[in-house]
Amino acid sequence: MNISEIFIRRPIATSLLMAGIGLFGVIAYRALPVSDLPLVDYPTLNVRAGLPGGDPGTMASSVASPLERQFTTIAGLDSMTSRSGSGDANITLQFDLNRDIDSATVDVQTAIAAVMPLLPAGMP
Repeated sequence: MNISEIFIRRPIATSLLMAGIGLFGVIAYRALPVSDLPLVDYPTLNVRAGLPGGDPGTMASSVASPLERQFTTIAGLDSMTSRSGSGDANITLQFDLNRDIDSATVDVQTAIAAVMPLLPAGMP
């Protein structure tokens, strides 16, 4: 007696077994944890530049803009946002998910070093 013969001889048991497997599959599928927006940790770096006594306009034009122009040359940069205030500028750099954050940090430090001669004197 082979396995297919058992299912052929007992069609009601076969149907009940298939219905049970199907029901189990539906219940298991509905119990899967699924999120519309999964939590993803994007590689992000924050750059803060300070200029004592600098007004927001000066910070935006003389500090944030040159840094932003230099940062756009970095490979794997997804988005960049900046905020300038009295005496400080904050730039947030978000990279591709597959970008190594350590090499991105080195690239950002290199970009900052390249733009330093263009920044106002007196920056710490």
